[in-house]
Amino acid sequence: MHIRPFLPADLDALKQMTVEAFEGVSIDQGIERVYGIIVGHDWRWRKARHLDADLRRDPQGLFTLVDAQDRPQGYVSTWCDQEAGIGHIPNVVVVAALRGQGWGRRLLEHACEHFRSRGMTHAKIETLAQNAIGNHLYRDIGFVEVARQVHFVADLRRDPPGSQIVAVT
Repeated sequence: MHIRPFLPADLDALKQMTVEAFEGVSIDQGIERVYGIIVGHDWRWRKARHLDADLRRDPQGLFTLVDAQDRPQGYVSTWCDQEAGIGHIPNVVVVAALRGQGWGRRLLEHACEHFRSRGMTHAKIETLAQNAIGNHLYRDIGFVEVARQVHFVADLRRDPPGSQIVAVT
């Protein structure tokens, strides 16, 4: 196993493993639990598209974990805010069969080395409270919790509760 730069041929496999890895720890899945499928797309479709956004933001910031046959087994996506000196890690994924063997840690360490090489002074990653594995791993490798965030979603097809529509004449 080794980590190499992303290749376009990796994309479909990375999207599939992303959906599998984020089951139970996806904001998009939480939205779907409350509102159902939105405009014909489920949470899996939305989560897979996050990888497209990562690639648009920084195509050289995506690194793929591959086996001896060069088959993708995981990845980490990154982007650098040069002015702020902060490297961001939007996604880190390892296939289920390899979890708990240190590959997620290695991907994160690779991302941090990438940030150092680009002059970043800090690295930032976000996770949900229910992501017990991520919360443990990130702390274990030196990330410090600095804030908590709550995500709200409004159904724009309805009036907010307690609102009144007032006619102006």
